[in-house]
Amino acid sequence: MTSSPPEELFPSEDLTLDAFLGGRVRAFQPRRGYRAAMDPVLLAAAVPARPGQELLELGCGAGVASLCLASRVPGLSLTGVERQPAYADLARRNAAENGAPLTVVCADLQMLPSDLRDRSFDHVLANPPYYPAAAGTPARDAGREAALREETPLKLWTSCALRRLRPRGWLTMIQAADRLSDLLVALDGAGSVTVLPIAPRLGRAAGRVIVQVRKQGRSPLRLLAPLVLHRGSRHEGDGEAHSPAAQAILREGAPLDLQVRAETRP
Repeated sequence: MTSSPPEELFPSEDLTLDAFLGGRVRAFQPRRGYRAAMDPVLLAAAVPARPGQELLELGCGAGVASLCLASRVPGLSLTGVERQPAYADLARRNAAENGAPLTVVCADLQMLPSDLRDRSFDHVLANPPYYPAAAGTPARDAGREAALREETPLKLWTSCALRRLRPRGWLTMIQAADRLSDLLVALDGAGSVTVLPIAPRLGRAAGRVIVQVRKQGRSPLRLLAPLVLHRGSRHEGDGEAHSPAAQAILREGAPLDLQVRAETRP
């Protein structure tokens, strides 16, 4: 594990302490920079972890996804990898704030330390950058830019994740819906794939997808009915107006079990 030079860490006055899962998780985040919203909460809810299992999060940022997972499932062993020292330091601080069993390694996923390369995990989760390297306008904040714009290709994210997974282990990722084809190409031959679209409202196109892979699985690809985040077909006023399913996940810590959804019939 590498240590972070003090000058690279976030000053306390530049941080906010934010609540997730209805206050079950509290996390320090930079006022300016990459700030977790609902995506890491949805990602954590979709991981089918059981007590006693070992999990690895690639690109853990300030640790929100792993912390939400630890809040929902007791007795996990969690390791996070984050290449930006300031965010890795925040993840360690947030793990202490929440009493979570999260160990954070500051490293690039292409250059993991040998002790981590020698380990295998029951689950790997990741929220890779959504935007291709050449697309859009760069963010003003370097940390936010690194979190949102791809420098490491998706194929390297998936290959690193699959190498760390035990046979029949689970890889769970969240990604922008318009990158689904890129992600499926990167996962070709990895195992059984399940895709859950996430739509903002009824009748609206999905903006995100959760993709889950059972390593060495042989089932055909399954495309699930979408999770709809908000009630109604349009925004009616102030307030979040989450759908009951989204409310249960985002505020009450309910699981988002893709495999159960796949077996559910209308």
